[in-house]
Amino acid sequence: MPKHLILVAGNIGSGKTSLTERIGERLGWRTAYESVADNPYLPNFYKDMKTWSFHLQVFFLGHRAKQHQEMASDPRSAIIDRSIYEDAYIFCRALNHLDNLSELDYQTYQNVFNLLIPTLPKPSMLIYLRCPVETLMARIHKRGRDIESNISSDYLSLLDSYYDDWIGSFDSCPVLTIRTDDLDFVHKAKHLDIVIQRINDKLSGKEEVVFD
Repeated sequence: MPKHLILVAGNIGSGKTSLTERIGERLGWRTAYESVADNPYLPNFYKDMKTWSFHLQVFFLGHRAKQHQEMASDPRSAIIDRSIYEDAYIFCRALNHLDNLSELDYQTYQNVFNLLIPTLPKPSMLIYLRCPVETLMARIHKRGRDIESNISSDYLSLLDSYYDDWIGSFDSCPVLTIRTDDLDFVHKAKHLDIVIQRINDKLSGKEEVVFD
């Protein structure tokens, strides 16, 4: 079996972690996740975003670069929950837009990001999970995480618009876009089968055009 490095991207609540877990289990791939519990900057960030945004994003940049490198170097196929690209093109951009990250810090971050990215191995594929904002809000409320309690639909809509901008110009690897509002790959094995088949088809270069 050839080695694959898959990145899973998408808005908050789109199903990235669940899909990463299920694919890892089903295919026997290595899995990697976002650093939350062991992130030393998150508590301060949520208390004072303007002061700690730059520190948090630099931590995430280093964490994701190391994670990406390790997963790429492993002989086993791997799938990563959240890509290194999303901080730069989605979350840092949003922090800057909302005046929680100064223009100077934003440009400094972008300069470091642009120097780092060419040194990393290119992924085999990026899976972009799309989901309507109202469904994202319902999922976020259902899981009831304290750190997500202040997330608004306006914020998710802002992120959604940035995802559209980014995916529209992303060309570092093939992109597989999956709508997840009607998918339940956690409880329905058939849905997971469909997703895995689409992934395998994309990795093997198969494309099918169907006319109704």
